[in-house]
Formats: sequence, structure tokens, C-alpha cells
Amino acid sequence: MSSENPALASETGTGSGPKAVTVRVGILGCGNVGAPLVELIGQRNDAIEAATGIRFEVAAVAVRNTSKPREPAIDESLLTTVANSVVTDPSIDVVVEVIGGIEPARSLIAEALKGGKPVVTANKELLANVGVELYEIADANGVDLLFEAAAAGAIPIVRPLRESLLGEDIQRLMGIVNGTTNYILTRMTEDGASYAEALAEAQQRGYAERDPTADVEGYDAGAKAAIMASIAFGTTVVAGDVYHEGIANITQEDIAFAKHFGYTIKLLAIAERFADDEGFEVGVTVYPAMVDETHPLASVRGSFNAVFVEGAAAGDLMFYGRGAGGYPTASAVLGDLIDASANKTRGSFRPVPAGPRARIRPVDALGSAFYFNVEVDDTPGVLAAVSGAFGRHGVSIRSMEQQVVSEGDELGRARIAFITHEAVERDVQATLAELQDLDAVFRIHSVLRVIES
Repeated sequence: MSSENPALASETGTGSGPKAVTVRVGILGCGNVGAPLVELIGQRNDAIEAATGIRFEVAAVAVRNTSKPREPAIDESLLTTVANSVVTDPSIDVVVEVIGGIEPARSLIAEALKGGKPVVTANKELLANVGVELYEIADANGVDLLFEAAAAGAIPIVRPLRESLLGEDIQRLMGIVNGTTNYILTRMTEDGASYAEALAEAQQRGYAERDPTADVEGYDAGAKAAIMASIAFGTTVVAGDVYHEGIANITQEDIAFAKHFGYTIKLLAIAERFADDEGFEVGVTVYPAMVDETHPLASVRGSFNAVFVEGAAAGDLMFYGRGAGGYPTASAVLGDLIDASANKTRGSFRPVPAGPRARIRPVDALGSAFYFNVEVDDTPGVLAAVSGAFGRHGVSIRSMEQQVVSEGDELGRARIAFITHEAVERDVQATLAELQDLDAVFRIHSVLRVIES
């Protein structure tokens, strides 16, 4: 076995059996993922060596503060505050980036790739914004850039999309890919917690950051959706292409209506492919939706995640597991680290296909069934006026239920819940605008998309 890197030629082992190749690993970041990764490497090294002939040696770990307590503890002799020294050290074979954010991660990864070092990253924000730039650098230098952990934590979805399903005509990806929001919605659904209560609990348990905006507004899920859409459809989708709605306005009343109609509310990331005369368009969205209780995604609880893949030949597939957390994410990083190291010892790599820029279908051209929750004056003729607004914009009502909110000649009001047949978003928005202008409509409480089984 030969390698351009002398460090990869070092071998360990005794007796007449095959000797292991020692791969020296440099890690950028030692927080929620980096520290568990170091621990997993120590725990799994013997098994990895037995299966692959590769043995890892953690050579350096870049951190902001070397004196900060860490759990699990890290050998202090490995720590450095000079991140660039890790990527330029000629004795380091593979670099792992788990610091997050755009910079300095972008520059450090680029430097490592240009130096001929494979890189493993869990940085969804980076890849969803400037991934193509880094893929091209990796390709030009003949090294791997692997990122299984950036899409759905421990759930293997990047590798199946790149390899197992490469020949599949994938029509749609639909996933619960944010553990924070799924935990919040599960607590609201199963235990009657308010949004504020469930968010506070998620923060106490470490599922949500002190500033939860990226999670609850759908930006985290949107970055993951962009990455998965790019791989699944062979085109380039960036974070700015994704339409977002968050969960902050979901109420217990919405939860109750969803249960009553046979649905549960989930924050979904959806990527769809639409064929047209010019090839195809891609629609990528993140929003809370009422999911039919018989759909496999409806049963995904707590901080668990799942990705549902709809293919033309394979049919429906679902990948389920821990989508976040230090150890699950570190597990996915370790899997990529093994692949990158094995490829480097063989003198090979697997390029990331950076397809042409996607033609994005605007959200107002996408279709879905919808749920409306409308409070109206409880007087004769109001239902006909409200239904007429739907009809004038071509939105067909599938089911309707009315409940009295208050009684009395002057203050009597009713709540009407509608579920529509599939309709185009622009027609739904036009319906919504007309409803808001009706004198008989007191308030539109909620409008949610509906996903059937």
C-alpha cells in the first residue's frame, strides 16, 4: 500500500497479521460534537481497525479556550487555539470541522482541501450557502468532502441519496429534520403544553439554544432541505431558495382542531421536483403542516427526526432516528471519517456532483391542501359569503365544521374550520385576502397546509 502522505504509510500491529494504517486526525472545534467524537474514536478504534485496517490517532484539536472544562475530558496536550495550524500541519491526514458558522470554517476547510487533506464536516449552514465552492475545491484537489452529519444528524440520508438511490427518480423528499421543533410540537400535542412552556423545556434539556430562532423559524431545517434537495435532484439549491415558516404561532387550538380532524402538526422540510418543458423546477419549503395521523411521519415523536423519500421505482422509503445531539451527530461524523480515510489510503475520492443552479418554483405556484380556522359573525348568510370567497378563487372545500364561540344578538360569533382539496398557493392567498375584507369575518386564526397519507 502506498500514499503520497508519509503519515499514512506508518503502520502499527504485531505478529504476522495485517498491520493497521495510522490516520492522524485534526479536529476543528471541541464542543457539543467534537468532544463526543474524540471519545467515540477512543471507544471504537479497535473495532474500526479490525474492520478496515485503519487506526485513528487524534493529533490536534482546535478550540477557542484551552482551559475550558470539557465533558468528556480531552487530553490538554492535544488542544490548540491556532486552528490554521491544524489544517496546515503536514503530519495531519484528515480534518474534521465541527465549529459551525460560515467563517472561519469556510477558509479553514478550503485550506485543508487545497493541501490535499480530506475534510469531514457537520456544518449545514456553510454547505447550504457556499457548498458548491467547497465541492469544486475538493474535486480540483482530488480529495473527499463528506457531510453526512450536516443533513439529518445520525440518520444516514446523504450516502443513500448519493449512492443507493442514485438511479432512482426521486419525486419528493419530506422530513422532520429539526429535533427542537419536533420536541416542542410533541409536548404541545401529547401534554397540552403551551408553545412557551414547551420551548423553555427544550432549552432546559439542551435541545434548543438560548436563542432558538434558527430552529423555531425553520432556518435550520431549511439549510438541511437545501443540502438534501441538491443531492437528490442533481442540482444546486442554496439556503436562500428555501421558503420558511416557523412554529411560534401554533396554538393549542390548532393542535385540538388537528386532532379532531385526524391530523397531527409537524414542522416539515419538503423538496419537490416538477418536470416541465425545460427540464424541471424544484420547490423547497419549510412550514408547519397538519399531517394525516396514518402517515409514517405523524408518529415521529420528541427529538427524533425522519426523512420520507418518494421515488418512482422504489416507492416510499423512510429513514428514522436521532437527528440531533452530540453523540448521534458524532457517530455520523465518525462514519464519514472512516470513509474519507479509507479512500485516501486507496488514493481515491468521491466527488460531490455540483449540478447546475436549480430553477426554483416560487411558493405561490406550489400546491397543497389547506386548513383555515375563521371566526365569523354568527348570523344568517355568513357561511354562504365565506364559502363564496373560496369558490371565486377556485379553492374547493373538502370538509367544514362550525362551532359557536359566543352567543347573543350583537356579540354572537362562530368558529368555522375548513379543509380544502389541493389548491395552488396563489389562489389560497387570494381567498385569504378576500376573507379578511369581509365584514362578517372577525378574525382568521390559522391557515395551515395539510399533508395526506
